[in-house]
Amino acid sequence: MVYKFRKSLLLVILIAVAVPVKAQTPVFNQLKTIFNEGRVFKASYSHVYEDSYTNERITSEGQIWIAEKAYKLESDGQVLIVDGVTSQVYDEYRNRVIISDYVEEDDEFAPSKMLKGVDSTYTVVEKKNQDGTTSITMQTDDDFALYMEVVITVDRNGKPVTIQAVDFAENKIITSFSKGTFVNPSDNLFVLNYPEDSEIVDTRY
Repeated sequence: MVYKFRKSLLLVILIAVAVPVKAQTPVFNQLKTIFNEGRVFKASYSHVYEDSYTNERITSEGQIWIAEKAYKLESDGQVLIVDGVTSQVYDEYRNRVIISDYVEEDDEFAPSKMLKGVDSTYTVVEKKNQDGTTSITMQTDDDFALYMEVVITVDRNGKPVTIQAVDFAENKIITSFSKGTFVNPSDNLFVLNYPEDSEIVDTRY
């Protein structure tokens, strides 16, 4: 289900636009600037969530578009679009659209709450790898942080390749990107399209 990917996805958005710029992290600064300039990261993704207690693995894959304040996912017959105000999900198999207000305060993994984690309590370090990629590692000892460690790996062109995170319960989140590219957004990129006979469930009213 596409909503299971929200945890890592919002992490990507947060990392790209929320962390203060530092002179010693040029690759990270470049990634942040690209999102701030309005570009959209488009890629195929593979996502794995590993529960440290049950050892359960939840996997999903599909297509993703990430902007500074919006994102779109296509996975398992579903399309999810969040624009920071409204969340819309189209389920192809049920031919149903669910529309709801996107309230950060009600979302466990909303950017506003994650901002409390990725802040000055984190150390940010870049490391150049032998294969030409760069690893951006953020770590904290803050017991109240949602994520204890986040590692973003970008290729030699500055495009995200993987994101690995460990949360406070030692659960692991691993997201891999392929065929990634930064594009200029079209006017209707974050507009949900669905058949006229779809069932509409609007929970905003």
